[in-house]
Amino acid sequence: MEIACLQTAGTTGDPEANLAALEIAATDAVARGAELLVTPEMFLTGYDLGPDTPERVRALAPGLLDRVRDTARRHGLALVVGMPEVEGGHCYNGAVFVGPDGEVLGRHRKVHLFGDVDRAAFSAGDQLVSTVRFRGLTIAMLICYDVEFPEAVRAAALAGAHLVVVPTAQMHPFEWVAEQLVRVRAWENQVYVAYVDHDGHEGAFDYVGRSSVVGPDGVVLASVEHGEALLVARVDADRVARQRRENPYLTDRRGPLYGALVQD
Repeated sequence: MEIACLQTAGTTGDPEANLAALEIAATDAVARGAELLVTPEMFLTGYDLGPDTPERVRALAPGLLDRVRDTARRHGLALVVGMPEVEGGHCYNGAVFVGPDGEVLGRHRKVHLFGDVDRAAFSAGDQLVSTVRFRGLTIAMLICYDVEFPEAVRAAALAGAHLVVVPTAQMHPFEWVAEQLVRVRAWENQVYVAYVDHDGHEGAFDYVGRSSVVGPDGVVLASVEHGEALLVARVDADRVARQRRENPYLTDRRGPLYGALVQD
């Protein structure tokens, strides 16, 4: 399956502009043969909206999911879109997986909150990894800081994931995460990783860009440093199976000995 990943600066605090950008990216993705398009973290509203981020994000959240579902349906394209979700008095930093018919197939709420913006604006999700079965692939969703915890990607691999999609808002000085850690996560779990970042400046942050799609052997299949770009790469379940035969970390692991490592 071909997947597309949108690196963009977006427009902070302006969902209409970002929905328009999603339309353009969806048109391009379909023309290039993609069946799934992934956006950065909190793409529809922006991530750092200033001192009043918590209030502004909550105010902008209503109705966004319906617009995303409509975009997916009109283009016949699956979408993973970073956006806020408000439920039960809580606001979550979320990613929603919408199928090409507009149905919500899954969602992930960021588990590991990072820094003042996350902790001030959002509640933490309580599901380590979220998976969706789509077009013969198991696709896991994480958000930004989540991928920096080896337990999260390992849990995705053990759940049968072929692909881990990671909407992110990675900022300077953490370029090494995009350049090195993402490749390690793909290699040590024999999964594809699609790491999809913002670019440019927003609030207090200078984003590192450096979006990429990495294969299950740690090889970078598509990447960009800075600027707006739509990356397209092929995800192949057979390649995952082959890599797991050649690099048997998952079968050679001795789970019963690791229990103490994951206890608080």
